[in-house]
Amino acid sequence: MPRVLSCIQPTGEVHLGNLLGALVNWVKGQHENSFHGIVDLHALSIHPDPAELRTNTVNLAMVLYAVGLDPDRCTVFVQSHVPEHPQLGWVMECMASYGELSRMTQFKDKSSKAGGGFVSAGLLTYPALQAADIVLYDADEVPVGEDQRQHIELTRDLAIRFNTKYGDTFVVPRMVAPAAGARVMDLLEPARKMSKSNDSPQGIVYVLEDPASIVKKFKRAVTDSDAEVRYDPAAKPGVSNLLEILAAVTGRTPQEAAAGYTQYGPLKADTAEAVVEYLRPVQARYAELAADPGEVARLLRIGSGKARAVASATLDRAYRALGLLPG
Repeated sequence: MPRVLSCIQPTGEVHLGNLLGALVNWVKGQHENSFHGIVDLHALSIHPDPAELRTNTVNLAMVLYAVGLDPDRCTVFVQSHVPEHPQLGWVMECMASYGELSRMTQFKDKSSKAGGGFVSAGLLTYPALQAADIVLYDADEVPVGEDQRQHIELTRDLAIRFNTKYGDTFVVPRMVAPAAGARVMDLLEPARKMSKSNDSPQGIVYVLEDPASIVKKFKRAVTDSDAEVRYDPAAKPGVSNLLEILAAVTGRTPQEAAAGYTQYGPLKADTAEAVVEYLRPVQARYAELAADPGEVARLLRIGSGKARAVASATLDRAYRALGLLPG
């Protein structure tokens, strides 16, 4: 069974798009060779508030457990709890060239938006740390979207470069298309994906949101002037978004979900109710974990222990290949 690595940053609240588009597939595909990292070190490149970063990291861990990731079946870990990440990150920085890092699309985009102001060196070098994140776990597969292709290609290049120069040390990972998840769009701007970076939170449904607030947001969801309920993302993006969400939380296709509806009001109400019910057990489990911080800490220690068992062996191979003196 291939070893799989998927990671997520602890920035902002987890929303319905994250859950239905990715996390439910993490849960379905979890096994003893799947690793799921909360990459808090990457968040440092944007200088987050320390208290907020700490809270977001714990909250994200609880959400991952609440949606169904089982620490007895897979490995859930916090990146900063595994010191091998920054240690191998430095090695990967030394394997990468300035030209490679400066050509990364995200670096060019974000640094250009700074308008000549402060640009963290971490923004330039974090793809090397990301490469370390991947090769540390001998990951065969990394399920990511097209926006991450450049980063996976760099990881492959660095791993091959290291192996060529110092001997066979790292597994060269391959990018795989993530399992198809629901295509969840912003409720107010159905042409845009539901995202933490969207301008208004009114179009975003959060996993831990109060049910009354969820219902209110669905009531205000954008549809169109045509009263026909059908799944047609190009012609009817707002209605299709509601059908996609309703289908995902009820185990149907969007076409099946559309059956029987002749007005938008009942569709909005039923979708809201279905989402609230879908999130109810997740929110209940989250509340249990939030009431027992000691249990959350215990689960994270289990994850970091399992992660370090693999990461330390990989780092040791790399250090020996480099000629670093054993401690």
